[in-house]
Amino acid sequence: MTSHYAATYAGWQHDPEAFWAQAAQGIDWFKPWDRVFAADEGIYGRWFSGAECNTCHNALDRHVANGRADQTAIIYDSPVTGQKRNISYREMLEEVEALAAVMLDNGVTKGDRVIIYMPMVPEAAVAMLACARIGAVHSVVFGGFAAHELATRIDDAKPVMIIAASCGIEPNRVVPYQDMLDKAISEASHKVPHCIILQRPQHGHEPVPGRDIDYRSAVDAARGRHVPCTPVKATDPLYILYTSGTTGEPKGVVRDNGGHMVALTWSMKNVYGIEPGQVFWAASDVGWVVGHSYIIYAPLLYGATSVLFEGKPVGTPDAGTFWRVIAEHNVAVMFTAPTAIRAIKKEDADGAHVRKYDLSRLRALFLAGERADPDTVHWAENLLKCPVIDHWWQTETGWAIAANPLGLGLLETRYGSPTVSMPGYEIHVLDDEGHPVERGQLGNILIKLPLPPGCLPTLWNADERFRKSYLNEFPGYYKTADAGYMDHDGYLYIMARTDDIINVAGHRLSTGAMEEVLASHPDVAECAVLGIADALRGQVPCGLIVLKANIDRDPHEVEKECIAMVRDAIGPVAAFRLAITVKRLPKTRSGKILRSTIQKIADGEPWKMPATIDDPAILDEISAILRERHIGLAFA
Repeated sequence: MTSHYAATYAGWQHDPEAFWAQAAQGIDWFKPWDRVFAADEGIYGRWFSGAECNTCHNALDRHVANGRADQTAIIYDSPVTGQKRNISYREMLEEVEALAAVMLDNGVTKGDRVIIYMPMVPEAAVAMLACARIGAVHSVVFGGFAAHELATRIDDAKPVMIIAASCGIEPNRVVPYQDMLDKAISEASHKVPHCIILQRPQHGHEPVPGRDIDYRSAVDAARGRHVPCTPVKATDPLYILYTSGTTGEPKGVVRDNGGHMVALTWSMKNVYGIEPGQVFWAASDVGWVVGHSYIIYAPLLYGATSVLFEGKPVGTPDAGTFWRVIAEHNVAVMFTAPTAIRAIKKEDADGAHVRKYDLSRLRALFLAGERADPDTVHWAENLLKCPVIDHWWQTETGWAIAANPLGLGLLETRYGSPTVSMPGYEIHVLDDEGHPVERGQLGNILIKLPLPPGCLPTLWNADERFRKSYLNEFPGYYKTADAGYMDHDGYLYIMARTDDIINVAGHRLSTGAMEEVLASHPDVAECAVLGIADALRGQVPCGLIVLKANIDRDPHEVEKECIAMVRDAIGPVAAFRLAITVKRLPKTRSGKILRSTIQKIADGEPWKMPATIDDPAILDEISAILRERHIGLAFA
């Protein structure tokens, strides 16, 4: 098959505005744009300036009006509850209008923020689309986050409403969401007047009088009411999605309406090779950017069918659940994290479960969220008999920066590389002084401004933080905070992070936030958290703690307490299971902790004794401790 990638990318380079204006023909607009790109607006310019639109209209109403009313929009498959539902575009629209009516009745207006704290249930998608319908700005918080993390997001977004479920369901336990919600609301300074609660039968909860509204009874009472789509500016925010920041404070990534729709719609056909009416499955969670972009918005904007899966790659009930879903629902293209495939491989190395199902309709498996190691890619290719495609993007960009574009015709696969830049992204690799490095040499991966449609225009109420975090260090560029290199054919290789963000099973987590928790333990004098390579999760956090001099306790007891504190404050998603007591932390003479050197030791990589180290003997001590503790604990 001939690839049209080179011609498509060259067409974008020749005339970016014409390229994106053409792509925007795939969207309904209430009012056309005055300018495709307004360089004088926003921090680095804004896309589709002057246009008015509505994301919910494009995801639901236009499909219902244009012949897709009875097509399945969402396939809900929940092995943890035994439930399955096929929900048509018409049924989605009816439920969204009803919830939107309830929100309007309770004072939610255009521009207000609404936090959504729900598991992988259809009502989470309904809540997102209902917000979009009335012009409210939603902020989905992953249901696994602890009360404190939720409270920080409440205080930053200042929502007028929270839509939550009474619980989430894991393979071996029920997670009481509403208990955490109540704790978070109590902790937050900003007080939320109304909560809509989806009561699930697995965990009931007494409503708070005057605050809590029962989702099902309220929506059923409003069923049949028509709520028109509120026109919003293309540059108005659709949602805020919080991601870990290097200070430990969450960063609210803002996504606009117009550019977001254009980029996602373009990507469905050109990156993922999907046609309207086909089944697309992103095995992620609505709490992450993949869930926003490719469980909810992109498939529905494009008129495809999206699988919403409430389960795990293993344990619900076994390592064949992904293959069952693909076969049962005729999935054409799947998207998941390498961690999920590694978990399946660990449980079913010879692929016995794969052979139980007819996977002949699966055209491709896309991987993202962390580096896809060649062994995992080879394993999946050999068993699935279809292309396994690594691609790279970030919460901030909302869609692929680099990929092997199935819809444009696949390029040669180079294992370890997410392939080439997508239209809209001009990638440069520079040294720390801002000079280009030679092809094949490691450097800072940067994207030349302006960023394409769909990427963040700023952070929520934090323009200066946006500049400081992403733009100031390399003027004229967006700093990805990833390091890597580009080969002579333009293939990109992502090798490491350049800040304190680690990637645990596709979840970006701040080591700085974990250090704050450890440092708050009364017996801890100082600490350092670093990410250590893990065969299953990509990275896992390891905390080194130094106890105060006057502490006469068993260090292992302190370590257990520290682990519990991090899991309580950050949530189980942090996978924080390793705290190690050391006598001292290795530092430079200026006092900087040598985290990168410790990480190399822990990962078994070559390392050199830093010239600026204060006491070289400390690294030898830590090396011996890590070698002893590394074996058979979190990293087996």
